[in-house]
Amino acid sequence: MLHALTCRGGLVTAPHHLAAQAGAAVLRDGGNAVEAMVAAAATIAVVYPHMNAIGGDGFWLIREPGADPVAIAACGPAAQLASRNFYQGLPSIPERGPLAALTVAGTIDGWRTALDLASTWGRPLPLPRLMADAVRHARDGFAVTTGQRGLVRGKFEELARLPGFADTYLDGSRVLEAGERLRLPRLATTLETLGQRGLRDFYEGELAAPIGAELERIGSPLRADDLAAYRAAVVTPLVLQMRAARVFNLPPPTQGLATLMILGQFERLGIATAEGFEHVHGLVEATKHAFRARDRVVTDPGRLPGDPQALLAPGHLDALARQIDLGRAQPWPDPAAQGDTVWMGAIDREGRAVSFIQSVY
Repeated sequence: MLHALTCRGGLVTAPHHLAAQAGAAVLRDGGNAVEAMVAAAATIAVVYPHMNAIGGDGFWLIREPGADPVAIAACGPAAQLASRNFYQGLPSIPERGPLAALTVAGTIDGWRTALDLASTWGRPLPLPRLMADAVRHARDGFAVTTGQRGLVRGKFEELARLPGFADTYLDGSRVLEAGERLRLPRLATTLETLGQRGLRDFYEGELAAPIGAELERIGSPLRADDLAAYRAAVVTPLVLQMRAARVFNLPPPTQGLATLMILGQFERLGIATAEGFEHVHGLVEATKHAFRARDRVVTDPGRLPGDPQALLAPGHLDALARQIDLGRAQPWPDPAAQGDTVWMGAIDREGRAVSFIQSVY
């Protein structure tokens, strides 16, 4: 459920009320939409840890009035050492533990890049101010959500023995119940340090040094050099022309292409009644087409087989929509997978808008 807060300076919406409050407070203090989103992003990483983290990735759409949106892809690459030779002899790449194919955490440099883009909008608020609510909630504690409790319980056997997990998220060996208070003092210190020393400190400063040293100690392919080399990228968003509007989303490696393909096909079906059988069936069938295209073409941005914008061409979407039978379902053997991402939005008093997602990894 999204929590939306409005104030004289705009609006912020987030899946946790404390994140929405943090962003709205920045707007009330005269901050802009990007600054509000950074405050909300830092806070949501504290109070909603089962769905996103500062060790994850982030993707931004930022729009000023009268201009097309600018996109930021804060999605880190795999480690330079994560090669076939590194994993030779293993039956598969481990999903967890030291040998997992970790990617560089892009989230925080995405915050930095977004703030740099917004730096010409007026006098910026100090970075410690943007981190303040997140630091306070991490240090003083916050109520565990029902979702966090359920995920920790569901993954207890898988995670309880991992170094640091029990000390951080459990009460001894007990899963915290919804409503109990969880404190994250080390995360509070990290966020406070970022506010004081700057966001690049996570990649090449006081914070980066122990991260790199610990990764090397446990034998991870991810090293300090990978962190230092990383920069979030400003990219051109994909665009779908619909009858009433243009819709923008991020290019690969995100699933933004699939989202736009679903919308483009569904519009062509001409379904006028919401929530009925044809409405749901049409969306499901359009999703199948879009996901097949996603699985075929979405990969590392440097290895794309073609321009993904071509899949949003009117003729291509027309052809896909004609293949949808409103009386019959296409086969779909692929298993479903759970997600772990949050979406948040912000608009400031000048009409500048941000659409943003932040993930666990």
